[in-house]
Amino acid sequence: MTDYFVHESSYVDEGAQIGAGTKIWHFCHIMPRTKIGERCNIGQNVLVSSEVTIGTNVKIQNNVSLYTGVIVEDDVFLGPSMVFTNVINPRSHVSRKDEYKTTLVKQGASVGANATIVCGTTLGRYCFVGAGAVVTKDIPDYALVYGTPARVRGWVCQCGEQLDFENERAVCSKCGDVYMKQDSVVSPERGEV
Repeated sequence: MTDYFVHESSYVDEGAQIGAGTKIWHFCHIMPRTKIGERCNIGQNVLVSSEVTIGTNVKIQNNVSLYTGVIVEDDVFLGPSMVFTNVINPRSHVSRKDEYKTTLVKQGASVGANATIVCGTTLGRYCFVGAGAVVTKDIPDYALVYGTPARVRGWVCQCGEQLDFENERAVCSKCGDVYMKQDSVVSPERGEV
């Protein structure tokens, strides 16, 4: 008996590791040598390729494919139909399996619906990628990015609310957390989180 749930229409290949309390919904395919943490929720029609690592408490919405090279840390949200790539210059007639790039999604990051994350990038801690954005370069911690290509448009709290900085200091209007900004680097005031 397993301590996670898999809908009967989904496939979990032998050799996949799945944490307690994780739920895998309709029409998913979890390939071998995949590591999925505890308490994840994997929506309908999700592919998790071999060698992908997913942390704890990750929410993956419908129609997302996580290809070899993707690493997702704890508490990440991946919106519906967002896209990861794993090769910079794909061609159907050229095998590039030895050229897969690593894409790292750090703790607490959120990626909006239909966003595209070009491989080889790092999404910073608690960053927020807007719906439909195309990420072509690394995103700083706590950054709010959107557009094509995605650009930093502001900063967000760990709770997801936008921050307004005055004299390099911001207090979240929702939860009260305090942040400092120095040379476009945002961090909690006391090094928290």
